[in-house]
Amino acid sequence: MAEVSYPYAESNDSGGTPAISETQWQSMAAMWGGDRVDFRLTSDSYAANALPFSATVINGRSVELTPGRATVGGFYYQLTANLTVTIEANPTTKARKDTIVIRTDIPTGSTNIKVVKGQPSNSPVAPQPQRNPGQQWEMVLYEVNVPALNGTIQPSNRMPFDMGPRVGAPWNAQATADFLPVGTFVYDLDSNGGDSQHEAVVGRDGYVVTRHFGKSRTYTPALMNVGSQPSTGVSYKGRWRYVAPNMVYFSALISNTSSTEIRSTSGAALGLVLPQTACGQTGQVITGHLRNPDKRSGMPNFCSLQGLCWDGQGSSYATLFVPSDSTLREGLDLFTVFPGKSQLYVSATYEANAFSE
Repeated sequence: MAEVSYPYAESNDSGGTPAISETQWQSMAAMWGGDRVDFRLTSDSYAANALPFSATVINGRSVELTPGRATVGGFYYQLTANLTVTIEANPTTKARKDTIVIRTDIPTGSTNIKVVKGQPSNSPVAPQPQRNPGQQWEMVLYEVNVPALNGTIQPSNRMPFDMGPRVGAPWNAQATADFLPVGTFVYDLDSNGGDSQHEAVVGRDGYVVTRHFGKSRTYTPALMNVGSQPSTGVSYKGRWRYVAPNMVYFSALISNTSSTEIRSTSGAALGLVLPQTACGQTGQVITGHLRNPDKRSGMPNFCSLQGLCWDGQGSSYATLFVPSDSTLREGLDLFTVFPGKSQLYVSATYEANAFSE
């Protein structure tokens, strides 16, 4: 039969069958979540001895493991009392890396903790776990540094843990997250259409949007420190989105289609409003260009712009600078005049200030 499906109450002519082999069970159960320790991480920190399968070195050569539970290769394993495993001596002059694994052995019909020995080397590498359906399937608990000349061993935790499931919210995702454990990913499905669909994580530092889905959000990239400007003929377009936790990508286009300059207040530079406040821990730089095809206001037809988000308490806008109109040796000058019949283009990725740093 080309088509096989299971487990059903009874066999039928369509390929359904009630009985399944261990290999079939493994294929089915492995799809339910994968290898992991059955302990859900819901806190922002843990002491090593508070976790399942915590390790203690005894007499420099043995590792004692505390009880724990795990799923490995689709099978469930439980250690109900402390278990000690011995790491083989290493009398050579080269170090070795071993692993302590939970091994599901289909031919034997059981799941057990085992030590897998590595090879001594000047640059030792721990053996990779076996993952052979229907045969042996391993999940690493510890990588063990085995020093040369029988030095004291040192196990390092390598086990994967369970974590909170992803959840969705039709609206009020951030308020919903107040009642969820640390490590939970929340999807704002925005059923009422008033915001962008996005993913966020409830982390140790608080709730933070990790990325927006779908179309970019729009915003108005206003100019700051404006002293005079035309009453009509200026348009503002801006788009932005979170592309990573607390990281914003944005682009802006400001067009002055009038013949009148936009001038800053005396002694100040024009500034470009950002879609989200920039983190001020170090200061940040954005880049852009000014297109001035008629060479108005004594400026070139095309020149670069630099925007500086000053270090401090965070910047809601970037102060704009242009190359000196006299000599390159003068560096950058304040951008004080936005010519008529010109366009300002800016795009950048920067760190936002979701944590009010």
